[in-house]
Amino acid sequence: MLGDKAYSSRAIRHLLRRRGIAATIPERRDQAANRHRRGALGGRPPAFDKVAYRDRNVVERCFARLKQFRAIATRFDKLGDRYRAGVVLASLILWLRESTG
Repeated sequence: MLGDKAYSSRAIRHLLRRRGIAATIPERRDQAANRHRRGALGGRPPAFDKVAYRDRNVVERCFARLKQFRAIATRFDKLGDRYRAGVVLASLILWLRESTG
């Protein structure tokens, strides 16, 4: 799982670890400072893969492009199946634009 600093909490990391999900989440400055302040009791820093984290940008840009479609951004369709169909159609449109352009 790739997440931004907003998801950097002990509870979230513990939940992911319990479920066997590898997480790449940067540590917030205040958390790092608190850990350093505590010294040996602060524990070790959480694992962080900078190379994998760079791929998060691709996902964020994809969501931004999908949200250019008004029906996706405002979720006109309340039923999950219809909304998913809209996301699939919007994805196909974006993909076709890329492949022809």
